[in-house]
Amino acid sequence: MSNQFRVLLNAAAYVLMQELRLNAKGAFSLDKAQVTTIREKLLKQAVRLKKTTRRYVPHLSDTALWRVDWCAFAQRLGAVPT
Repeated sequence: MSNQFRVLLNAAAYVLMQELRLNAKGAFSLDKAQVTTIREKLLKQAVRLKKTTRRYVPHLSDTALWRVDWCAFAQRLGAVPT
């Protein structure tokens, strides 16, 4: 039972990554990247989270390697630049 649940979670995560990739198509240089590449380059970024009254604001380092792609990806998904 627990193995089936783990497989279900993995499948859901993979579908979510595919939808993110399709939604952000044409927005940045990784639009034809594989799911693992998107995870490595965009989701595994070191950020500092600042909690405000209504939201959490991620702050990337100025020297982050994929900063431009990350910001374009976030804006394409509806993030508001601050």
